Amino acid sequence: MTTTINIQQKVQVVNEDLSKLVVDLKNANGFNPGFKDSFDANEVPVHTRNRLTKYGIDLSKGYPERPGNIPHFLDEGYAIRDTPNPNYVERGKNADPEKKALFAAVKEIRQLTPQVGTELVGIQLEKLNEKQLDELALLIAERVVVVIRNQDLSPQKQLAIGKYYGEVEVHPLVAHVPGYPGITTVWSKFNRGGPLISYQKGIHNGWHQDMDHERSPAGITHLHLDSVPEVGGDTGFASGYAAYDKLSKTLQEFLEKRTALHRSAHSYLKRDNVLAAPEPIVREHPLVITHPATGWKSLFVNRAHTFKIVGLEDSESAVLLEYLFSVYERNLDVQTRVTWQPTEPGLGTSVLWDNRISQHIAIPDYNDSKGKLRHANRVTSLSTPLKFDPESKSQREALGLDK
Repeated sequence: MTTTINIQQKVQVVNEDLSKLVVDLKNANGFNPGFKDSFDANEVPVHTRNRLTKYGIDLSKGYPERPGNIPHFLDEGYAIRDTPNPNYVERGKNADPEKKALFAAVKEIRQLTPQVGTELVGIQLEKLNEKQLDELALLIAERVVVVIRNQDLSPQKQLAIGKYYGEVEVHPLVAHVPGYPGITTVWSKFNRGGPLISYQKGIHNGWHQDMDHERSPAGITHLHLDSVPEVGGDTGFASGYAAYDKLSKTLQEFLEKRTALHRSAHSYLKRDNVLAAPEPIVREHPLVITHPATGWKSLFVNRAHTFKIVGLEDSESAVLLEYLFSVYERNLDVQTRVTWQPTEPGLGTSVLWDNRISQHIAIPDYNDSKGKLRHANRVTSLSTPLKFDPESKSQREALGLDK
């Protein structure tokens, strides 16, 4: 017997089956929303737990918390903060150059190196008024990074200071303090998926800038360690001002006319082809910028995210970028190393830096499986789109260091 198949009916059946198909898209970075990836409160480092509970943070659902609506698609990533903040104020621009209000509250000022890094002794960030915060912003702009130890600082006040300095970056993927998007968690056990327990072999290429894929990149960043290892866990910083001043006049002038492409650390799916490889957000910035508060030129590039100089062949770009990366990474006189110790029991250390004029690197030389564990909360204040002023001066020119 011969069976006749109605092709039209068969297509209809297939279409009906496909209409019932549900596609469960996973975030390209493997993150789950809310508390699905969180740890129980008793697994949080004791000094961190004490600080958070002291200031009313609810840890009953776990710690930390990821954003509830994690974006999947590249166009969603680009849409995040795609418009510059019209209310942004460069707080250090009109501050007292002598910083009299800030320094009057300080017991001691320690310079970490001649050009990079300052430690302020004897002040509490919780108690600074707006005039003092403006002067602190100018000090950060001049010295790149400022260290303040022995801080009894609430997460809420850390967030408030961040909001004063600009729009706080609420990361679409990274975990935060429960109930407080914008206070991100920096904790090896959570961020790495396990503790840091062994010496790191090979070359550690960890120098980077934060959020340089944003249309308005990170300005002042405030990292507060409330649980500090007994030894190790330092952070290195390098000055973009000093890196620029390392270059020949000819190379400076060439770079001042160029831009480069920066990509995000995370990738997203393409809406029109979810099976294709995820792609990062990419934005273009000047290779040399002028800081709005100091008026000094700074080299804006980093190994982790900068991948192409616009207008050059790929091979040309790769050679030049490798040299610029090495200027930051191999010149110790443009760097400083911040130790988070000592801090009195029950208190923390705050470090504030300007991402526009610096790179930093976490030094993975500590055992994070025992003893006093390393945990931090970060608040990042976004700036405005970066610009280069051809009339601006380098740091050495402005300070008369070559005379």
